[in-house]
Amino acid sequence: MDSPIEEQEEPPGSKKPPHPWEEVPPGDWNDWRWQLRHRLRTLKEFTRVLDLTAEEVAGLSTDGHFRVGVTPYFASRMDRYDPHCPIRRQVVPTAQELVSFDGELEDSLSEEEHSPVHGLVHRYPDRVLMLVNTQCAGCCRHCTRSRMVEDPQVQFTTADYERQLAYIASTPQIRDVLLSGGDPLILPQTVLEGILARLREIPHVEIVRIGTRVPVFLPQRIDQDLVNMLRKYHPVWMNIHFNHPKEITPEVEKALALLADGGIPLGSQTVLLAGINDCPNVMKALMHKLLRNRVRPYYLYQCDLVRGAGHFRTPVGKGVEIIEALRGHTSGLAIPTFVIDMPLGGGKVPIGPNYLISISANRVVTRNYQGFISAYSEPSVYKPHDSRACPYCQSRQVSQHASGVAGLLDCSTEIRDNGDSRSEEGSPDVDVELESLLPMYVAEAMR
Repeated sequence: MDSPIEEQEEPPGSKKPPHPWEEVPPGDWNDWRWQLRHRLRTLKEFTRVLDLTAEEVAGLSTDGHFRVGVTPYFASRMDRYDPHCPIRRQVVPTAQELVSFDGELEDSLSEEEHSPVHGLVHRYPDRVLMLVNTQCAGCCRHCTRSRMVEDPQVQFTTADYERQLAYIASTPQIRDVLLSGGDPLILPQTVLEGILARLREIPHVEIVRIGTRVPVFLPQRIDQDLVNMLRKYHPVWMNIHFNHPKEITPEVEKALALLADGGIPLGSQTVLLAGINDCPNVMKALMHKLLRNRVRPYYLYQCDLVRGAGHFRTPVGKGVEIIEALRGHTSGLAIPTFVIDMPLGGGKVPIGPNYLISISANRVVTRNYQGFISAYSEPSVYKPHDSRACPYCQSRQVSQHASGVAGLLDCSTEIRDNGDSRSEEGSPDVDVELESLLPMYVAEAMR
């Protein structure tokens, strides 16, 4: 067992709906459409379920906060009397959301600046983020896209999908498409299938991923009909947003089993949240519970600089501490990559403990999770890979050269081999310029 406080629960469907929904017929309670229609949104509705604190009353009563929406199912997981309940704190607004903080941004990841067409984010070379709706089963209070999620004035239309698909089809380096929103699994199934079918018609799209929190907020939505549809478009991957072990109920486990049995590889993305999961023991329990349900921990995110989420932020060192408590102390499968999704479109930067102590021409000195220091001997003779004889390197060179730090390290091009700092077109090499400007960028970032 991961934790002595883990609750034993009855199997899904074995009991009538919880208070205050005792009179709801089980058929309605287990209907995902009924759950969506009856989401809790108002102070009056939350008062039926919780003994609200003054801060929660203020959060639910004050204009200007991010929209509210919680399925009755997820609301039933909240502790009525404990304002520190990790389920409750994720979805019930408080007055703290209205407190600004240094560095806060509305579009914290500058997604709109990286959108060649409305709703399509192209930040990395070979993959894009395709936003397909603005609706969610529940409104997480730390939501990165709180500027648009559940906003009735913001929608994505069929015309938007057409422009997104046309851009993907005309950009051959795109091999990986991530569907997100909102939540793609809230779309009518025929609409979702139409998008998947169109993506599968594009030859260079190899992988389709779906980012979702529906299995957590609305496990009733995961049924055999949905899984049968998804498996027609393999390889389809799914990343699910889990933040706490209490979210993984028997209903959620049933949904995960359906997805995994349908051949859909499952990953988990977790946001590090103060007072909710900023604890190595909580995080280890979550990761173990995910693996038992065939969900591979993928990312642990530092909380974004999104407006309204300042009270959820932790020091970056807390995430490093958690990874330190996982590495070596449990299976490598249970260790996500801790990342900061850098503001202004900087992308995901992995952060972790430093296990490399020193390196020389013939030795690498490391330390392990116990603090044990040892040395690894480098090879005395090494014949490097010959990129000129490698068909993979040659095909990459035809399409595009490496950029960024990878470009600085890249010795495979004719330019590098000749020691020339100018590109084939005769203009200064972008990577060399980047290398010379790097100290200035670092100094500016530290200001």
